[in-house]
Amino acid sequence: MLPDPETRGLRLVAVLLTLTVVSGMIDAVSYLGLGRVFTANMTGNVVVLGFAAAGAPGFSVPHTSVSLCCFLLGAVTGGRVGARHTQGSRRRRARLALAAEAVLVGASAAVAFAWPDPGTTRYALIALTAYAMGLRNATVRKLGVPDLTTTVLTMTLTALASESRLGDGTGHRSPRRTAAVLAMAGGACLGAWLVLRYGLALPLLIAALASAVLAVVASGRE
Repeated sequence: MLPDPETRGLRLVAVLLTLTVVSGMIDAVSYLGLGRVFTANMTGNVVVLGFAAAGAPGFSVPHTSVSLCCFLLGAVTGGRVGARHTQGSRRRRARLALAAEAVLVGASAAVAFAWPDPGTTRYALIALTAYAMGLRNATVRKLGVPDLTTTVLTMTLTALASESRLGDGTGHRSPRRTAAVLAMAGGACLGAWLVLRYGLALPLLIAALASAVLAVVASGRE
């Protein structure tokens, strides 16, 4: 009997935790290097748009609007692709999305290497990374792995506290939720360190390579 292809490769929990690290890196690049805009965390981006609309210094309505629009376009693309592969395996869906993310983030790294001054390429970098994150988020949502959205932690933190032994639960998912929080913080720290010392291109390249590796090794099992 042949083994189930879905079980071949790295479990989705490990894949999504790694992607959470990548999200932290992407937001470090966008917020620190592209003018206080998020391209992975849209909750923060909506808040930033409100700051910019109110005229708070250091924030930009155009930058944030481009990020939001490209993220939504990426999510629409991910939704349409997911609808065409509803009968397909989780493994195939995950690998397709990760491969697309690797290409898009790799393209942003190439732009950053070719034109190191972000002032001339800011909109291109925002658009490419936000589109990639929207595509990924739509796919992750379809995969339906609990507590691992890869970009948003508000509900994860809420569940970590409310369903812990101190709250009204047993805390049986606390390790996964804690790992997600640590992964995001670690990715943001690593991304910020790389941006401050080496600029935008290197962290984007590392993020693209991470997505590419995951596209090859991801399985469909949780």
